[in-house]
This record gives sequence, structure tokens and C-alpha cells, in this order.
Amino acid sequence: MPPQAAAIAGQRVRVCRQHRGVALPGALLLASMMLTTSAVWLEASIAHRGHGINVHEHLRATQAANGALTLCARDLHAGVAPVVPARSGAPMQWRHAEIFGSSWAYEPVQSWPGSARAPQCVIEAARVEGDPDARAYWITARGFGAARSSQAWLQLMIVHQGGRERRAWRRIVVAPIVG
Repeated sequence: MPPQAAAIAGQRVRVCRQHRGVALPGALLLASMMLTTSAVWLEASIAHRGHGINVHEHLRATQAANGALTLCARDLHAGVAPVVPARSGAPMQWRHAEIFGSSWAYEPVQSWPGSARAPQCVIEAARVEGDPDARAYWITARGFGAARSSQAWLQLMIVHQGGRERRAWRRIVVAPIVG
């Protein structure tokens, strides 16, 4: 073997000896990075699934409350729904959750598909200032998802004044208080 070839071979042996034992830690590092990435993706997919379920339950509760508003307005016009008498000022009984456990609470249907219980509504009469012939009603509806804890609250205000009917709808963000 020529002397140059022997020198090159000697360098290779020294380089290989310097990197000896690096492959196993490198492979372990790569495997741990892959496991960590997989664990993060698993956690993210579980969180995403939970979020999807929550959105689905909220939509179910909102649909139940919206259906209850429509049915309660129909039953109000038919005269079959109970109406809380008018008091001075704006109707405020709907702000107290206890009213939904009283005889004023009205369930326009026996059940709602996929809901924990039937939707409810409370209809309150209101006075229109400056017009004693006008009538106003606040219909507050509560719809449920598959669990009783998932609820949606909607409200419809109907005003009959001068032979015309006006309606205004809104979502109640904060549920009525208990106590």
C-alpha cells in the first residue's frame, strides 16, 4: 500500500473512532422527538373533538330555544299560553331563574329531539309608555342540549301598537340568576 493511501486510511480510522457511539443517541433523540410530536397531536385532536361536541350541544340548545320562541308566540296569539301580568317598568321576572320552575313557565312541546328536557318559555306582559292601548310581550325561552347544563337563552319582544306588530329578537348571554 502506498504511503499516501495508508495516511488516508489512518485518517478514516481516526474519524470513525471520534464518532463512535453517536448513532444510538441520535436515533433515541429522533424517536423521542417523534413521540413528543405524536403526543401533542393526540392532545390537540382530543381538545378539538371536545370543542366540536360543545359547539354541537350549544347549537342543539339554541335550536330548541328558537323553536320554543316560535311556538310560544303562536300560543300567545292563540290565547293558550300563561302570561305574567304587566308591572311598572320593563319586565324583569325572566332575570330570576326561579320563574322557570313556577306555574308561569310554559313548555310548548313535550320534548325536543336530542335534548335533556323540553324547552321552556316565560311570557311577560309589559306596558308601553304613552299608549294605554298598546300591548307588549317579552317571551324568554330556554333550550337544552343533551345535558341539562348546556342551555341557550333567547328572547323575543312583541309590541302591538296602532294596528301593527313589531318584533325584536336577542340572545341572552348571561343566564338568569338563581336566588
